[in-house]
Amino acid sequence: MKIGLIQMDVVDDKKENIKKAKDMILEAHDQGAEIIMLPEMFNTPYQNDKFSSYAETETGETVEFIKSTAKELKILLIGGSIPEKSDGKIYNTCFIANESGKIIGKHRKIHLFDIDVKDGITFFESDTLSPGESTTVIDTSFGKIGIAICYDIRFPELFRKMVLEGAKYFFIPAAFNTVTGPAHWEILTRTRALDNQVFLAIVSPARSEILKYKAYGHSLVTSPWGAVLSELDEKESVLIVDINSEEIDRIREELPVLKHRKSNIY
Repeated sequence: MKIGLIQMDVVDDKKENIKKAKDMILEAHDQGAEIIMLPEMFNTPYQNDKFSSYAETETGETVEFIKSTAKELKILLIGGSIPEKSDGKIYNTCFIANESGKIIGKHRKIHLFDIDVKDGITFFESDTLSPGESTTVIDTSFGKIGIAICYDIRFPELFRKMVLEGAKYFFIPAAFNTVTGPAHWEILTRTRALDNQVFLAIVSPARSEILKYKAYGHSLVTSPWGAVLSELDEKESVLIVDINSEEIDRIREELPVLKHRKSNIY
C-alpha cells in the first residue's frame, strides 16, 4: 500500500491552509497514495496565541474538509491535528476519516509539549491546551493503526500498549523544532518502529521562513526493521512511500521480540 505524507508550509490563514492541504492531498492521490497524512496543527500556526482563535469543534470547517476529501478521493485520511474546542477546553486533536468520509476515530495529544531547553527553546502547550486521556487504535481497511501526536513519541509505554492492542502501523503528525529535531527526530522514530516491529510514518509541517515556530521538517517512514525507507528535507513537499505489510509478520517471525516478552516480570 502507498502512504502519502503532506509536509506543507503552514501560514496565518485557516482557509489558505485548508486550500494548500487539499492541493497537496490531490498531488499525493495522483501518485497513488491510499493513506494520506497531514502534519500537526496544519490549519494554524504552531503558537499558543493562535490556538484559541483557530480552534473549532468536531463539526467545524476543518473536520468537514477532512471528511469530504476522504470521501471524494476514497482514501484513508489522517487529518494531522487541529485545535479542537470541547467542553470549554482546547485539545490538540487528530481526526481520522475513512474512504466513505466517516470519522472513525480521533486522538487527543496525551503528552503536552512543556519544555525549557537552556539556550534552545521554551514552549508550554499547557498554557492553552488540555491533554487527552486515552490511547488511539483504530480498525481500518488496511488493518489496525495506532495514532500519536508529536511529543507522545517520547513515551515508549504508549506505543507498546498500542501494539498489544493490535496496531501494526503508527501514524504520527508532529512538529519537532530545529533544536529537538536534529537531536532526536530520527532516533525516536526508528526506535519506536524497531521496538514494536511496525511501520511508522511521521509528518511535520515544512519549515516556515515567516512564522515564529521553526518546524524541523524531515517527514519520514521507517520499517519494522528500524530502517528509514524515505525522508524529506525541511522544504514543502509530498512524500510517497510504498510499503509491504507482509514485512511485519516476516520480521516478527525472524526476530520474535514480542513473543519473547516476559510479562510475568515486567
